[in-house]
Amino acid sequence: MIEFIFAGENLPFAVSIILMLLMALFEAVGLLLGAGLSQVMDSLLPDLDLELNMDLDADAPGFQAPSIFHALLGWLRIGQIPAFALLVAFLTIYGLTGYGFQLVISKFFGAMLPAVIAGIVVFFLSLPLIRICGGALAKVIPKDETYAVSEDTFIGRAAIITLGKAVVGRPASARLQDHYGTTHYMMVEPDQEDEEFVQGDQVLLVSRRGSLFKAIRNTKEVLLDEEINK
Repeated sequence: MIEFIFAGENLPFAVSIILMLLMALFEAVGLLLGAGLSQVMDSLLPDLDLELNMDLDADAPGFQAPSIFHALLGWLRIGQIPAFALLVAFLTIYGLTGYGFQLVISKFFGAMLPAVIAGIVVFFLSLPLIRICGGALAKVIPKDETYAVSEDTFIGRAAIITLGKAVVGRPASARLQDHYGTTHYMMVEPDQEDEEFVQGDQVLLVSRRGSLFKAIRNTKEVLLDEEINK
């Protein structure tokens, strides 16, 4: 069995499973440090709204049909569930499907397919399974999680530095809670050159550039979210 798992023909699938396990480990360690890999990954992605609405009126003014690329992303549930969860699902499904595929091939033909060919075939075989898994995840993951809230709404809200020292050009991790009570993590740096923040400092987010937020020191406790210190 070990020889089968780590056979050269199964290299793409072994790598996929190993990556999935490493991501789970990094997520657990990150949560202990104050910022999980899932929050970091979602904060680095642009806001996406890729869920396809089949009721759109093609004759309406300004209507623009989605591109094949965006249609595929929407079909795969990207934008509907956290990117981290979807990536873990993909790695798991791809790896396990690949092993099952090679096992069947070896039983019928006496040998496995080369890694490159098997990897490509299994990729396309995995897509419908990923969509099904994504649909199941979308039903059980709360709708008010980080991925469903625009980061633009964070401007003007208070946050607290959770890890590292933030200076201009070297951001630190911070957290805040939205009006749903959901905790969000982001990277924050001071808005002023001569300012710095350390762990435990309360800050006020004043602007956003991509996934990076600029902040000033929060001198008015009334601005601090009620649950920020939980």
